[in-house]
Amino acid sequence: MLQFALRRLGILIPFLIGISIISFVVIQLPPGSYADSYVNNLRMQGTNVSAEQEADIRSTYGLDKSLPEQYALWIGKIVFAGDFGSSFRYNRPVSTILMERVPATLMLSLTAIALTWLLAVPLGILSAVKQYSVWDHAMTLLGLIGLAVPGFLLALSIMFIVYQNTGWLVNGFFSPPFREAPWSPEKVVDLLRNVWLPLLVLTVGGLASITRVLRATLLDELNKQYVTTARSKGLKEMANVLRYPLRIAINPLLSTLGWMLPAVVGGEIVISKVLNLPTIGPILLEASIAQDMYLAGGIVLILSVLTVVGTFISDILLAVNDPRIRME
Repeated sequence: MLQFALRRLGILIPFLIGISIISFVVIQLPPGSYADSYVNNLRMQGTNVSAEQEADIRSTYGLDKSLPEQYALWIGKIVFAGDFGSSFRYNRPVSTILMERVPATLMLSLTAIALTWLLAVPLGILSAVKQYSVWDHAMTLLGLIGLAVPGFLLALSIMFIVYQNTGWLVNGFFSPPFREAPWSPEKVVDLLRNVWLPLLVLTVGGLASITRVLRATLLDELNKQYVTTARSKGLKEMANVLRYPLRIAINPLLSTLGWMLPAVVGGEIVISKVLNLPTIGPILLEASIAQDMYLAGGIVLILSVLTVVGTFISDILLAVNDPRIRME
């Protein structure tokens, strides 16, 4: 098992290097350079920028060097100093913006993923075991609705229903009186009154897809001979399902952990805009529109690293769950 993990870790390092290069290329894609965007932004605000000041900006960010030197300077600052550059849109260091937004994003995304799995696995098992029952048809209908309805539309609909019946407007993680207040029991209660809606919306889409995938793979395993043999030996049905076919049927779901977190972050961009959530989704959208590429590149790099790390974790979980994988 240790050798398997070390082999996967050895593959991980080149991937991280490649991802950093791609993220740097993303920064360079818009026409012009960061200095051009920064200077133009200052001039639009009425600030006069001389040629010497513009040259100083280019020198500060290494834009007067070749692309390989610029990449080495950019990634070196990130790795050794945690310096992602400066955002001209917010006029603040990118690392400061990320420190404000990433924890809330991870909290929301990881909680949504945990709720999705806690609900989807038992629902998928019951749907497969009770194939073509009323329960199975009901889960199929709810799954199709969950896949078909856009998240932002579901968020708007639930927000409107809640406001119409209770007068409570879900807007952000906290109500205005608690946004700048120190932590207290009242602030925790206010957080719970607001955070349930984005969690519900983010959970519904993932719940529908995971339930359908688990049902399909589990039904395929339930018809195999080793399950029939276990039944003939008197093993109870649910114990049989949990001990043998589930371990194989859950492999496709474990392999999706690598992209689930970035997918949730990507899916919450519009939802966060609708619900006014302080996550990285909205600022990624704004940075892309404004060509604030140091901010956009930093977010892309973080999401890409999360994808690679999530893939490594899913590989380890697959090896722990299925001995055939680690024995190859």
